[in-house]
Amino acid sequence: MNIEIKITSDGSHTLYVPEIDESYHSAHGAIQESRHIFIEAGLKLCQKAEINVLEIGFGTGLNALLALEEAEISQKYIHFTTIEKYPVNYETALQLNYPEQLKSDYRTFFNKIHSCQWNEIAQISQNFTLKKIEIDFLDFEPENFFDVIFFDAFSPEKQAEMWTQSHFEKIYRQCNQGAVLTTYCAKGNVRRAMQNAGFIVERLPGPPGKREILRATKAKT
Repeated sequence: MNIEIKITSDGSHTLYVPEIDESYHSAHGAIQESRHIFIEAGLKLCQKAEINVLEIGFGTGLNALLALEEAEISQKYIHFTTIEKYPVNYETALQLNYPEQLKSDYRTFFNKIHSCQWNEIAQISQNFTLKKIEIDFLDFEPENFFDVIFFDAFSPEKQAEMWTQSHFEKIYRQCNQGAVLTTYCAKGNVRRAMQNAGFIVERLPGPPGKREILRATKAKT
């Protein structure tokens, strides 16, 4: 795929794919969107000292970097598993400016996030391990149980097959009690698919440029 690097409103980069007219992040601000949806509304809710995170859609690696930042701040230990069918070219990824927008010394972490081997566990920082899995979500069979899920696939208009009830059922089965799943998509059919899979779903205020997002929780019994 032909991929273009673009600047969003908060100064951070996103990637744009002309073939499908789709961006990896919001034009209103890549970092502020990801932090709002996946860190503030999702990861920070988990009170465990050791957290298993599953990300659907590794993309630019921004969500992984923000999760690592949270691990550094909170001193919690995060095991981050992410899946991606079409990894971004390594040279393109290294041009992204997320570390400089956060902390300049995060460049080393960001480079390790992209340079570590796929399908193997890598120690990125003292508090953060990463396992990138190059696979189609349809073929993904989780081995662990997760506390937090970042659902960051391309939109239902571009990848309708990713947002089905059966996929959310697969995730639900691998969730620990009290686990939370967050996503930027707030469409009614997506919310119903999550509910039918067993999640308790709520609409939350979205980041700039987006009215609402969804958070799904696996109830404690």
